[in-house]
Amino acid sequence: MLLFILLIVFLLVIFYLLFVPIILYVNTAREQYFIQIKGLAKASIEEDKLEAIKVHLKVLFFNFDFYPLKKIYILDKRKIEKNTLKTKKNSTTSFKKVLHIIKSFEINHCRVEIDSGDCIFNSKLYPVFALLNFYRDTNLSVNFEGRNSVLLSLRNRPIRIIKSFINN
Repeated sequence: MLLFILLIVFLLVIFYLLFVPIILYVNTAREQYFIQIKGLAKASIEEDKLEAIKVHLKVLFFNFDFYPLKKIYILDKRKIEKNTLKTKKNSTTSFKKVLHIIKSFEINHCRVEIDSGDCIFNSKLYPVFALLNFYRDTNLSVNFEGRNSVLLSLRNRPIRIIKSFINN
C-alpha cells in the first residue's frame, strides 16, 4: 500500500514537472532579466557593485548568489590534462530542431521601442513596424524621443520542448 502511494506521488510530481510553465522575461527599461520555473526556481541577472554580473537564484525556499564571470582557479594540473585529451563529439542537433524548439515558445508580451537617432530612417521603419503589429500582444513602435527599450515575456512548458524534439 505504501509503495502504491509513493508511486502515485512520484507520477504526480513527474506530471507536474512536465506541465509547469517556464517563463523567460526581459525588460530593459526596468533592467529585469530572469528565467522562472513557476513554483520551483527563479534565476535573475542583477547588476553588482563588485562584479559586473550577479546571478540571484531562488530554489524553493533557498536564495543563492553567484558570480559567473569570477575566475575559477584549478590547482590540480592532472584535471587540466585529462580535459584537454578528451575528443570533441559532433553535435547532432540540427538547425531544424533548434527552430522547432524556438517555435514552441509562446509570446506573452512583446514591446519594442526604437529610436535610431536618424529621423529619416525612423520614418522608414514606421510602416514596417505598423505591419508587424498584427500579432497578438505585440507592440512595436518607433519614437523620435531617444527611448530604446525591449519588453519580452516568453512562456513554454517542458512537455512542448520534449514534443518538438521527438516530432522533428
